[in-house]
Amino acid sequence: MRSLTQPGPVHPRRIDSFGGTPRRVSFPLRPGVSLSDALTAPLVAAGFQSATLSFSGGAMNPFRYVMPGPPDDETHVAYFTAPRAPAGETRIERANATFGFADGAPFLHCHACWIESDGLRRGGHILPRETVVTHETTVQAWGFTDIRVETAADPETNFTLFQPTRSSRTGTLGVVARVRPNQDITLAVEAIASAHALSDAVVRGSLGSLIGAHFTDGRIVPDLATEVLVRDGHVHNGRATLDLVVVDMQGAVHEGMVVRGDNPVLITFDLVLEAVRP
Repeated sequence: MRSLTQPGPVHPRRIDSFGGTPRRVSFPLRPGVSLSDALTAPLVAAGFQSATLSFSGGAMNPFRYVMPGPPDDETHVAYFTAPRAPAGETRIERANATFGFADGAPFLHCHACWIESDGLRRGGHILPRETVVTHETTVQAWGFTDIRVETAADPETNFTLFQPTRSSRTGTLGVVARVRPNQDITLAVEAIASAHALSDAVVRGSLGSLIGAHFTDGRIVPDLATEVLVRDGHVHNGRATLDLVVVDMQGAVHEGMVVRGDNPVLITFDLVLEAVRP
């Protein structure tokens, strides 16, 4: 499996995961405010310390985003493009986000695919504080009051990244996890499920980056860096399958089932698993 050498020391623990009890909530994406405020305010009001969320539909204007890009220098293995701001209204096809905290304030990590006003389909990493909601849709969220996620400096990648930091360990009905670089994402999901005795589970929300992408139908995204969101994911009898949206370095959107054992994480991957109850 392909891999990249990160600029910092390799962390000895490749996956961090914490068991807890998720609570599902839905709420409208409120127009007239930033995407950040529209998404985080209901989660804070619910008392969540972390959450994953998904929504389809809705529109934004202004809309600002970045795409995965090559490194600017030797301090990172990959970076982002300059921010882009397409004219007119942008319609969201599918977005996933991780909710946590940065310096004590609510914060989001959000990947999506969308249709811009010129009719082209693109994708990438939304800048939620600089993006404003113009049309309502419904958001689905799975939140935890017993697991906190906070940003922290990551010496291995030289980025500041979301990291699960604590759990009261009150249950194993769900898991919040972070996967580090060069770990196959499907095998990582299986390892997380096994560590928490979840033989059957659903991947909720979830997003991250991969070194290119290899799909089960033979398609290959050869780019160094891709931004990814999970469209559908399951663990059945301990074996995982993942259906991903993958955005390449040109902003083109690819989607489908990915090959088990051949899709390594580039920088980080935020994962939430929810147990399937008998």
